[in-house]
Amino acid sequence: MDDLSTATHARESGAHGGADQGSADRGPEDGTVRQTLSPSRASDFMTCPLLYRFRVIDKLPEPPSIATARGTLVHAVLERLFDRPAADRTPQTARALVQPEWERLAAEEPGLATLFPAEAERSVWMSEACAMLDSYFTLEDPTRLEPADRELYVETVLESGLRLRGYIDRLDVASSGDVRIVDYKTGTAPREEYEARALFQMKFYALVLWRARGRVPKLLQLMYLGNREIMRYAPDESDLRATERKVEALWRAIERAQVSGDWRPRPGKICDWCAHKAICPAFGGTPPPLRRETDSSGLAPIPALTSGSALTSSD
Repeated sequence: MDDLSTATHARESGAHGGADQGSADRGPEDGTVRQTLSPSRASDFMTCPLLYRFRVIDKLPEPPSIATARGTLVHAVLERLFDRPAADRTPQTARALVQPEWERLAAEEPGLATLFPAEAERSVWMSEACAMLDSYFTLEDPTRLEPADRELYVETVLESGLRLRGYIDRLDVASSGDVRIVDYKTGTAPREEYEARALFQMKFYALVLWRARGRVPKLLQLMYLGNREIMRYAPDESDLRATERKVEALWRAIERAQVSGDWRPRPGKICDWCAHKAICPAFGGTPPPLRRETDSSGLAPIPALTSGSALTSSD
């Protein structure tokens, strides 16, 4: 599992007042119920409907792990790097940011202190984070960049009333107005047969920007620090219309699961990293009783996640 995918799950769960991207959101103008979805929540459902239920409906806590903490730390350092003047955006500066950013994160989430019972373990982990940052500098030169936005919150409401939202790691805007969406990943680039799934998150963001701003992003760029590779994709309107149809179909499937209560597990490799494996019926576990409150639409609403640590909860 990619470290930053999990970190993105955490970041987006606390978006804007703690409303999760699978929550019911009542529109102020017409009083209609508008459901909300993020790329992380969409990915959860595609990966395993039961994982979606655990994270969004049951709101089960997920303790921080070494992998999620590393992803969040690397992500934070890369964000802070662009606070510095262009000439100071060097590997040495990035490494110097690691310790203070770690201290900030640890202060915000005291449970992180339990990840490293021995100082030697933490030193090794910090070295691994520094290696990830060194990889970044082999992929692009930040002294030549001035991002338009970092950690950009975006949202739009589709004609159906479905609200899409999420956080974009970095947005670059050229003098021509062309937009590039950039996402950092601390894992390795996927094999060719899994590239479409990896690009789904980026197309989701591109769809939101297109609907919100009226212009198709010029380029989608995934930067894999684990093996120093970049995946680039140039979308067009047909791509984004297809993504919109996929997202709408996905939400209809989520609504059906809400009504039926059928959140069946989908076992796979990701199960080895799942924080809820012990209560998954695919592995002999028993999930908590399913909450069945209903709202005026007749559907069982997806409760909003409460605000929490960016390390412990999604997009």
